[in-house]
Amino acid sequence: MNLLIPTRLDALARDYALGTLTGGARRRFERLLHESAAARAAVARWQAELATLAAAVPPLQPRESVWQGLEQRLGLTPAAPQATPQSAGTRAAARAESWWQRWWGGAASGLAAGALAAVVASVALLQANPGWIGHEPLREELPASYVGLLSDPAGQPVLLLSSRRHGQVLTAKLLRPLVPPAGRTGVLWAYPNDGSAPFAVGSLPATGTGRIALPQTSEKLFFKVARLGVSFEPLAAGAALPAAPSGELAIQGPCVKLW
Repeated sequence: MNLLIPTRLDALARDYALGTLTGGARRRFERLLHESAAARAAVARWQAELATLAAAVPPLQPRESVWQGLEQRLGLTPAAPQATPQSAGTRAAARAESWWQRWWGGAASGLAAGALAAVVASVALLQANPGWIGHEPLREELPASYVGLLSDPAGQPVLLLSSRRHGQVLTAKLLRPLVPPAGRTGVLWAYPNDGSAPFAVGSLPATGTGRIALPQTSEKLFFKVARLGVSFEPLAAGAALPAAPSGELAIQGPCVKLW
């Protein structure tokens, strides 16, 4: 299998940067990263796109148990406790500095550090904005969800979509304004991975954040969906959604299972 076919390489780089590429596929792709400048460039582009999403995320202070879990998974030993009493916040800050500095200053390659940073940024973005996945309280891990990141033809991210796996609400967050022609509205389409005809999911806001009520759970609607797209349609207020896109997609991107 030729992993350097542009469409295939882009999909692999996206999944690698998101952290959803696992098992043997991830190991094969990591070998390719050592051999191919094109693969490294594709990963760097996705990391940069994901990093822009986290630019406005405020700093979070995870609980002490989160740092302990990270240290165990990364094989790092926490610093010995000080004899003098410390506040919980001080201990957490010292632990954060300890493992993070060891990680960046140790033997990890720049590529591995960059991939970790992209995954952390993506998760932090959604954790810091729980309303994007149904207004649930902040948790240590994201709930099982379907997530879509749609980009324009220039590759710039425009729309972030998320819905809990068994929920019936899709949250749409516009990262930059979606400007339809006069008299038209942005309509979201789902493209099944078996090549069958796309189906309309709902209409989108022009700016900000909107919520789309789904006729079924996300699991039933998106389980076999590989790609999402938006077309501009002459849709009157309250009118039924069209049966098929009337023109080319303005933005499009993958539909990813986040669990």
